[in-house]
Amino acid sequence: MFTLRSLAERSSLSLTVLVEGRPGAMDEPVAWVHNTELPDPSPYVREGELVLTNGLWLGHVSSAQFVRSVKGAGGSGIVFGLRAELSATPRGLVDACREEDVPLLEISIEVPFTAVSQAVADMLADERKQALVGMVRRGDALATAISRGAGAGGVLNVLRRDYDLPLAVVDRMARSLGTAGADLDADQLHAVATGLARHPPALEVELGEAGRAALFPVGAVGDIDAALICLRPLRRLTSAEREGLEQAARFLSLEVAKQQAVQAIEMRFASELLEMVLSGGSRAGEVPGRLRAFGVDPGGPLAVCSVAFAQHETATLHGLAEAIGEFFAAEGVPVVAAGGTQDVVAVLPWRHPEDGLPPMAQRLVREVERRFPGLRPVAGLGGIASHAAELRPALLQSREACRVLARTRTGPRVRAFSRLGTHRLLLGLLDAQTSRRFSAGLLDPLKDHDARRGGDLELTLRTFLDHDGQWAATAAALHVHVNTLRNRLAKVTELTGRDVGRTEDRVDLFLALTIDAID
Repeated sequence: MFTLRSLAERSSLSLTVLVEGRPGAMDEPVAWVHNTELPDPSPYVREGELVLTNGLWLGHVSSAQFVRSVKGAGGSGIVFGLRAELSATPRGLVDACREEDVPLLEISIEVPFTAVSQAVADMLADERKQALVGMVRRGDALATAISRGAGAGGVLNVLRRDYDLPLAVVDRMARSLGTAGADLDADQLHAVATGLARHPPALEVELGEAGRAALFPVGAVGDIDAALICLRPLRRLTSAEREGLEQAARFLSLEVAKQQAVQAIEMRFASELLEMVLSGGSRAGEVPGRLRAFGVDPGGPLAVCSVAFAQHETATLHGLAEAIGEFFAAEGVPVVAAGGTQDVVAVLPWRHPEDGLPPMAQRLVREVERRFPGLRPVAGLGGIASHAAELRPALLQSREACRVLARTRTGPRVRAFSRLGTHRLLLGLLDAQTSRRFSAGLLDPLKDHDARRGGDLELTLRTFLDHDGQWAATAAALHVHVNTLRNRLAKVTELTGRDVGRTEDRVDLFLALTIDAID
């Protein structure tokens, strides 16, 4: 790195430091040198350039004006060249530089400015040469680390040999793929994933107590799938450090692509297992072998859990199966997580009482919700299969329970098939459009009446059915007189054509309210 101090230390230039300027100014990078005798060089001096001058402007402007002009342009300092007519640097220039904290160096009359320009060119060329040599050397080391299977952590270790920086690699699912000198918690990992999800991806992310961190995207198969994180803001990174980080990010794309290929193969095998279980027949004989490949004992009890997102019409979100797999890995439970079109099915060994499944599923749902903020995950549980040959009924039950829960805006997040009400199972078999039409035909008149009159007919009907048709209990819950309740329910009968005093009409109204709650 070319600095004023490194220039002053070159004995061949015979430079004398008269003013060091502000603290650290002598050690800041210098962009280039600029020879000028203009009274106001500011339009032509670039940020970080060192101004060379013989002071021919002295008869036109004061030293203070010239120094302010150089400082205003962002010049890194001034080199004053002595000449026969001026054997010492003017006192006014020294005072002005000291006043403005601008570095001032003096060069003897025997040394031409071309010698300074040549020295600077040599220094910059050598610096660039060293940077290129370092990049080639580091590239070889990175390629070796990748080829030997060192993973993301190996890439970071190579980078840390050159730069003492806290580093981590995080993918778009908020998973840590490797760290070196950095330890990110769950919230910080999520902040990185959020930054990656932006279009275009963020260049910096705020990580709470760790401050701002620089983000270098890692692309694989055309997308941004991960990021190399440096726990330093971009402004505090040197150009060499940024080049090194960008180089490492390019090599990390190879590692991420390799991991994605492995995951894709595993997901394909898991999906094939799901098809084998559902299809039965000759392929059912392959199920035990596939289960063993995932570390699941096919001869012992097996549980099935299906996960989906409520009120989410599109296909299963990318990464859900991976998130479920990581949850069970953290729990120490081998699992096969296979993605369907609208859900992900997890098959796992279960040698505990069946009532232990719902709490485990609740923890799973909370973890999925943390990974996919803004969505409402639900989980359906099937019965326990005593061995692999009995998986099909448990799988179908778990998916059906999940499908019923996924149609609800509120209510339980986890349910076993055996705990679902019969009416919900029957509604789950109906076409959604048909059931909505049935519900709207009965309830829309009540909703319209309540909207126009500010009434409570729908609330009254719900409360009446919730209290099993008991007049006194319903009136007390609504804080109204029984006669008022009778008048309201009479209006319900008039608007819907259903008499709440008849069992079959109550069933229609109850189903209409249930469908309304689901949709």
